[in-house]
Amino acid sequence: MVTLQDVKKNPIIDSFICKGNEYLGVMGFTEHSYRHLNLVSTIACNILRELGHPEREAELAAIAGYLHDIGNVISRNEHGISGASLCFPILMNMGMPPGEVAVVISAIANHEESHGQPVNNVAAALIVADKSDVHRTRVRNPDFVTFDIHDRVNYAVEKSSLSVNSARRAITMDLTIDTGICPVMEYFEIFLTRMMLCRRAANFLNCNFELVINGSKLL
Repeated sequence: MVTLQDVKKNPIIDSFICKGNEYLGVMGFTEHSYRHLNLVSTIACNILRELGHPEREAELAAIAGYLHDIGNVISRNEHGISGASLCFPILMNMGMPPGEVAVVISAIANHEESHGQPVNNVAAALIVADKSDVHRTRVRNPDFVTFDIHDRVNYAVEKSSLSVNSARRAITMDLTIDTGICPVMEYFEIFLTRMMLCRRAANFLNCNFELVINGSKLL
């Protein structure tokens, strides 16, 4: 079976990831490097493990998490769709069974809030994992004066964590925000659609999605 380690060792995948993150940096977008990919991969895998899903399904979530932003090498626009298209021949050539390839590429194609849907368990886990990675370390703009709202929202987050309570069937995103940099309302202005997608994804996994900001439960 194709494993996450096999995927990480693939030179084509590695080149596309590096170049995609480089191109996003040129355009002023937040960091989408190995740190983000490995974190999303780990969280997506852990979500399914904590909820008692099969180990292979958790491994596919880890693979999808690592690959989900590969489409940025083509364009930021519709990068989920282009990323899925890129990964199809690569994973097939690596020997992954077509059924597993279908699960992974559908998850990649559906992780964007503009049109994403939790079409399967792997997609649902990937959505929540990806949207949970909001933190000031992702901001690459060195000039605070020129921050746009996306930079401010990310930079304002001092701490972020995601927890899964299988007994309560709850997935909780817990954020600590410096409201002097970004009011909570401004956070919602940018991330409301993302939080709605997280709620749909959690519901697909038969869980409730909870959002806690500065100790107050908002969802």
